[in-house]
Amino acid sequence: MRQLLNTLFVTTPNAYIRLEGETLCVEVDREKKLQVPLHHLGSLVIIGDVMVTPAVLHRCAEEGRSVVWLNRQGQFSARLEGPVSGNILLRQAQHSAARDGAITVNIARACIAGKLRNSRHVLLRGARDTKNKGDADALRQAARLLANHLRELPDASNLDILRGLEGDSARVYFAALLYLVRSEQRDTFSFQKRTRRPPLDRFNALLSFVYTLLVHDCRSALEGVGLDPQLGYLHAVRPGRPALALDLMEEFRPVIADRLAVTLINRGQLTSSSFEQRSGGAVYLNDQGRKTVITAYQQRKQDELNHPLLEQSVPMGLLPHIQARFLARTLRGDMEGYLPFLGH
Repeated sequence: MRQLLNTLFVTTPNAYIRLEGETLCVEVDREKKLQVPLHHLGSLVIIGDVMVTPAVLHRCAEEGRSVVWLNRQGQFSARLEGPVSGNILLRQAQHSAARDGAITVNIARACIAGKLRNSRHVLLRGARDTKNKGDADALRQAARLLANHLRELPDASNLDILRGLEGDSARVYFAALLYLVRSEQRDTFSFQKRTRRPPLDRFNALLSFVYTLLVHDCRSALEGVGLDPQLGYLHAVRPGRPALALDLMEEFRPVIADRLAVTLINRGQLTSSSFEQRSGGAVYLNDQGRKTVITAYQQRKQDELNHPLLEQSVPMGLLPHIQARFLARTLRGDMEGYLPFLGH
């Protein structure tokens, strides 16, 4: 369990949440683990099998304090709101921002900046770790090109230019991604470029599956704060497309999804037997492969790292929820501009 910003996240299985006077208590096996004054909390996020007393729910509803339930995988299940809720005002601000070209460009630029900065970090880290000089040179060259694109971002005045920079950067990044894979694994996980719908090789199949897990987490984070995950700024709005979730996940692709994919390959946790090829050349993870990835992904979400804005250690699985709240604050005008998460 962790209190971040004004939100209490309860993740401990079989925890019990009850009221004690003007405080909220969290017990595990009848032992009090946490006690927080209610007036310090703006919302409560419950993940997995956690019990909550009716008194807590009634008090939160009466005082406009939201309660959000996520399942064990972190996917959104439900949200409790009282009769007076600020979410309609937040959604109005979200729609108003989407009609404002300057705000739209600023948010889209921040999403891309976070993605490029974190992509460079992944490439430079790989260059430091590899013992192959050729691989290190290729990774550093790609990182230099991404740095050039980062310097061009402030002058990008519209979405077309921003999307062009993002597309060029993605091609550079994916062209270098294979150099993060150990040489003995490259025949099995050959990778030339990003292919989707369908993925045409094992590396692409792995990336597509991890990205699917990540976008679900981002969607749950946005729904948890009351934002509409389908109304985005960088990604175009289309029926059934979670455009804002895709916006939010951009900054997390390199540090969460791509690094996990490379780690699974380099450690030999996935092999050719983890995949199946279907008609038309499509390649997908099989049941055992998906199980391996999901297990590793859930473990990865438990890893802690330092959040530069909060200046405290947080589980990686909570990062989308923290950033969704920063985005909500930006749209409400409580923050001057959205600040993406930057890995270290």
